[in-house]
Amino acid sequence: MRIAIVGISVENGSFSPIRTNIEDFVLLRGQELIDSDRYPFLHELEAEFVPAFFARAWPGGEIEPAVYQALKSELLERLAACGAVDGVYLDLHGAMKAAEMEDTEADLAKAVRKLVGPDAFISASMDLHGNISHDYVAQIDMLTAYRTAPHRDMVETRQRACRMLVDALKSGRRPHVLCQPIPVLLPGERTRTDMEPGHHIWAVLPKIEKTPGILDASLFVGFAWVDEPRAHAAAVITGYNHLAMEQASMRIARLYWDARHEFNYGVESGSIDECIAMALAAPESTVFISDSGDNPTAGAVGDIPLFVERLLAHPVPSAVVATIPDAETVAQCVAAGVGGSVAVRLGGKLDTINGSPLAVQGIVQSIVPSRPEIGVQVILRIGTVDVVVPERRKAFTEVADFAAVGLDPLDYKIVVVKLGYLFPDLLRVAPRALMALSPGASDLDLARLPFQRIERPMFPMG
Repeated sequence: MRIAIVGISVENGSFSPIRTNIEDFVLLRGQELIDSDRYPFLHELEAEFVPAFFARAWPGGEIEPAVYQALKSELLERLAACGAVDGVYLDLHGAMKAAEMEDTEADLAKAVRKLVGPDAFISASMDLHGNISHDYVAQIDMLTAYRTAPHRDMVETRQRACRMLVDALKSGRRPHVLCQPIPVLLPGERTRTDMEPGHHIWAVLPKIEKTPGILDASLFVGFAWVDEPRAHAAAVITGYNHLAMEQASMRIARLYWDARHEFNYGVESGSIDECIAMALAAPESTVFISDSGDNPTAGAVGDIPLFVERLLAHPVPSAVVATIPDAETVAQCVAAGVGGSVAVRLGGKLDTINGSPLAVQGIVQSIVPSRPEIGVQVILRIGTVDVVVPERRKAFTEVADFAAVGLDPLDYKIVVVKLGYLFPDLLRVAPRALMALSPGASDLDLARLPFQRIERPMFPMG
């Protein structure tokens, strides 16, 4: 059996003011896919996997149309160069959005199907924050999704998709995919799988898979910041028995719908000023606060300096903000040198819709040499607040990110990260966590965003 590997994995928000361009992508071609750590399980499967093309990018705004077309063209060219294949493993995120078009994953899947023909089997894996349409699932034969948020099972999900494909090819039986849309659109921060009600809902999926005629059961919460009709939750079943699949999809959809009012952030939340006040009053030595509205891992720009401004307005003993990307400020700090004093206009240069530059005076604490995809990073101290300023967008999701710039987050009373929920490694060390319902392109209050294309009624927006 010969199975080609192709994919484009990126999360694109409709409300981010910056477009995703070709320089934002990391491209893996041929053997580079095998040499990466993305598919460590391939040797365990009884098939010949032919690596063709994979592109990934940090979450951001919509992809420039010409960039998507270029990526799609190269993917198809390299897939065609693989020659005859029995199957295709399609490695996607599920929330890809090219500007001036809708349902980008469906467009890509149609092109792949047209190229490989009707006989080849196609299996896909996605993030549970993907948006699924009937048009998309009609092009593929198998689909599975992550079952953890925060994500801990990415490799396992890719392995499940490939194993399902190999097993189907061995049997010679073609499965199909059934999608049951759910009229609920909630941000990922409210739909965690490690707490209730998400924990018990996602725990049902492996049990459903024991039903004869069902191969996989997945629940997509959707990506909340894409303004198009496929933005909604969905129960998705892969299998052979259509009646059993329909019953299973309705069971999952009903569980999710019935629990829609129960989903919460899992941590205390409030405005920026409320969270700062709670942190200052907290007995814990360190409190992490998520600047959720300006979250680069959800496609926001990440350069809104509002949190810095509000920290400076409070009697904060010590705080660190990670990060505010600003190449201009980095250049000024590098010119001043470590220990130098600089007057800068911090942030607000990329997201000019939700933010504006903050005029501050600071002391350069350190300059970290350039790293791939990030550039030079500086630590700028403004009063009692240290700000990590990289040349390019970067979210700190692990303790190692702080260590790489010479910081220990537990040395500070307040640690502000441009995230939604804390990623597992930060959650592990955080004595306490708060969620700031801040403004921005990833605003958790979806009613504040200018949706025009989503289908309604849609909970909780009406």
